[in-house]
Amino acid sequence: MFESLSDKLSDRLRKVRGQANISEKNIEEAIKDVRLSLLEADVNFKVVKSFIARVKEKALGTDVLKGVNAGQQFTSIVHEELKEILGKETVPLNFKENPSIFFMVGLQGTGKTTSSAKLALHLRKKHNKKAGLVSVDIYRPAAMDQLKILAKQNDLSYYDSQPTQKPKDIVKEALVWAKKELVDIIIFDTAGRLQIDDELMAEIEELKNMTNPQEVLLVADAMLGQQSVSVAQGFNEKMGLTGLILTKVDGDARGGAALSIRETVGVPIKFLGMGEKVSNLEVFHPDRLASRILDMGDVLSLVEKAQEVVSEKEALETAKKISKNKFTVEDFLSQIQMMKKMGGFGSIMKMMPGMGQLTKQMKGMTPPDDEVKKIEAIIRSMTAKERVNHKILNGSRRLRIANGSGTRVQDVNKFIKQFEQSQKMMSKLMKGGMGKGFPGMGGGLPF
Repeated sequence: MFESLSDKLSDRLRKVRGQANISEKNIEEAIKDVRLSLLEADVNFKVVKSFIARVKEKALGTDVLKGVNAGQQFTSIVHEELKEILGKETVPLNFKENPSIFFMVGLQGTGKTTSSAKLALHLRKKHNKKAGLVSVDIYRPAAMDQLKILAKQNDLSYYDSQPTQKPKDIVKEALVWAKKELVDIIIFDTAGRLQIDDELMAEIEELKNMTNPQEVLLVADAMLGQQSVSVAQGFNEKMGLTGLILTKVDGDARGGAALSIRETVGVPIKFLGMGEKVSNLEVFHPDRLASRILDMGDVLSLVEKAQEVVSEKEALETAKKISKNKFTVEDFLSQIQMMKKMGGFGSIMKMMPGMGQLTKQMKGMTPPDDEVKKIEAIIRSMTAKERVNHKILNGSRRLRIANGSGTRVQDVNKFIKQFEQSQKMMSKLMKGGMGKGFPGMGGGLPF
């Protein structure tokens, strides 16, 4: 979602970074470019105005003008102000009560139901909390069915409400059910409308007054742009929002809504929905997102993703094999599986500092993730013996692998050559002290 904004800001700030000293004139030029980038990204004009005023005030300070690294200092100022807009710090969920009650609110079609299941899974995985899902959307029976299916698929607790019930009756019965089931947190998936109306608000307000929820989370569609800001304002005025979940962040939205919504509404963004899978929910870290937007990477999130899919023991074993040049094709297949769990090559690249520009340059070339699929097909067409010792691959074996994987012998040869080069390179790097302390990423990909 933030690629367009990131590209524009990075390009404009790169001009400034190359300068040893900055004058008032080129600060003005840089600020003009930053202002244009933000407006093009659909950031609210009032937010842009206050942001630019703060950047300009700090940038014109004598410390910046005298520094030999003035360009980097200017980028740092922009980074700090982006964090300010996005909310400075991560705001945790409030689940001090037992059971705690969370309300999921928002317009129809924003992804409330899926986000409810995502949140329940997150609470179980990250906080060891038992969350119970309850649908009070009697107007759209498909929403009830969808929540029930998601709960069963992910082994989540679910109260089986019916569209014939009244919302307030569902809430009363669900509270009793939650105590019997020892549920720590009840997540109510409320009804939505195509637009905010008095009937919708009156119903949700009644349910809120019955339960006194700890969290009222607005599920907002990032694709709506500035409209999502007005929606957030409307719900906040009526409901007193405690946080937002921004969905479809992996789509083609320009990113302005996320930059506007915190500053204009005053409600923190707590989660980002990064895909359709129930596991695709990320805690919102303002500092990390600011770094991603400026192509400064997000190594902390990358490490966290790696730690979720590989243990420290496995990482050390992989590192040991690499250092002794005993890293096999079988080991490499395991690395591919790990990478896929982390969101794929493209997702990993976006979290590496400076990789935004490299990703841009690779447009038009074979997409890395497609290349990974081809390599995976080649490896899976090899026998167990061949995976452990690729040196035994003669002409007839390579032809069999090519036929089995739907590729050409040239593709098999290319993979083996690149794998051997990768083996040697990673072995040298490991002996030189590289690759340590980053769980599971020791394998290196032969591209």
